[in-house]
Amino acid sequence: METTSQLRTYRRSAVVILTGAAFLASLDLFIVNVAFDEIGRDFGTASLSRLSWILNAYAVVYAALLVPMGRLTDRYGRKAGFVTGLAIFTAASLACGFAPGVWWLVGARVVQAVGAAVMTPASLGLLLATLPPERRAGGARLFAMTGAVAAAFGPAVGGGLVQLSWQAAFWINVPLGIVLVVAAWRVVPDVRHNQDAPRPDLLGGVVLAVAIAALVLGIVQGNDWGWASGRVLGSWAVALVGAVAFGWLVAHHHAPVIDPALLRVPTFAWANISQLVFNVAFGVGLLSRILWMQEHWGYSALRTGLAVALGPTLVPITSLLVTRFLPRVAPGILIAIGTSLFAVSGIWQALVTGVHPAYVTEMLGPWVLGGIGVGFALPQLMAAATSSLPPHQTATGSGVVNMGRQVGLVLGTSIMVGILGTGIPGLDRFQHVWIFLAATSLAAAIAALVMEAVRRPATAPVLAPAD
Repeated sequence: METTSQLRTYRRSAVVILTGAAFLASLDLFIVNVAFDEIGRDFGTASLSRLSWILNAYAVVYAALLVPMGRLTDRYGRKAGFVTGLAIFTAASLACGFAPGVWWLVGARVVQAVGAAVMTPASLGLLLATLPPERRAGGARLFAMTGAVAAAFGPAVGGGLVQLSWQAAFWINVPLGIVLVVAAWRVVPDVRHNQDAPRPDLLGGVVLAVAIAALVLGIVQGNDWGWASGRVLGSWAVALVGAVAFGWLVAHHHAPVIDPALLRVPTFAWANISQLVFNVAFGVGLLSRILWMQEHWGYSALRTGLAVALGPTLVPITSLLVTRFLPRVAPGILIAIGTSLFAVSGIWQALVTGVHPAYVTEMLGPWVLGGIGVGFALPQLMAAATSSLPPHQTATGSGVVNMGRQVGLVLGTSIMVGILGTGIPGLDRFQHVWIFLAATSLAAAIAALVMEAVRRPATAPVLAPAD
């Protein structure tokens, strides 16, 4: 009896450590959103195109390396990968706070992303291996829920820390990271790894990162450099060449970043299209409102964080209610409902927002509706994409879904920067951003309905296990 009790305590400790690390990585992303204003003021720049790389560099590298790093930890050991990734993330967080300029900070964020890309897939694999089979589904849901909880707490926590200094928003990771590294080394069990697994296509990950970064560079610098300038056109040419090279590597590498067989599963393909497009809108929704409240309503970082906390808080609540009361509604329909609600929130925001602060009458309603829409859509998108895959492809498929989500966030942020333009944007530009949010959300709804149309009871064709 004592042994069983000790085993339960051991498992609970491991679950806390593994989900805590995932929470830390997600929290950092949402904390940075409210620190933009202070970082720009400290470094003497108001250029949104330059500051946006603090977010975009992290998301680009994380997206491109997530799948190959996951396979690398499968080959060489998940515990070693988890501890190494967490240590890199923690050290890079310390470096972020000491950055003397924007580009030094961007460089430290790239290193952070490498650590997160190693840590995240290893932590999920360790979590599932730690739990008994009957509790693994619940563990996976708990792991997925950490992102929503981080989104709810991140802006408020970040706002409080930024009141001290923007550096504190990064340094908070250091003591937490050290505690988690030590605890993980002592408590988290090692998982037998597959030394015969093929070497992952790290070159493909690098090529994908370069292609996305070049595309984003052309978009965010278009207003400063000129949309027809040689530098912008050159950036897009690099992106095109990189996309072609990445496609060739996917088709010819024995362990590509994206398994071509996954894309032949119609439900998976359309769910990922809907996921990517919707996250373009999602990336626009949070940052645009934060910028509006700070730049035009004069909100402090703390007040802004508290103002936006309600929307993300409604995401897990809505998700649980949908699961409880609408279990028989098709996932494509739920996704279409959620993305349509998010579109309505954007139109509502564009219609009612004025130049004078009026949070309750102008921001609260659209923000609450948007949070409900996300609660309908995001969990169903992940479930719809992976449920159509056979068991041996689920882990890789989840990595591809997360990669698409990050790419969508990057594109959303960069397109928003392009729409807002240079200088301090006025209300008309923000209205254009919110209309763009609505249009992309509706496009995601259409993709979700197409996904539902092609979905079959037989789920997916049988795919051969990876070599």
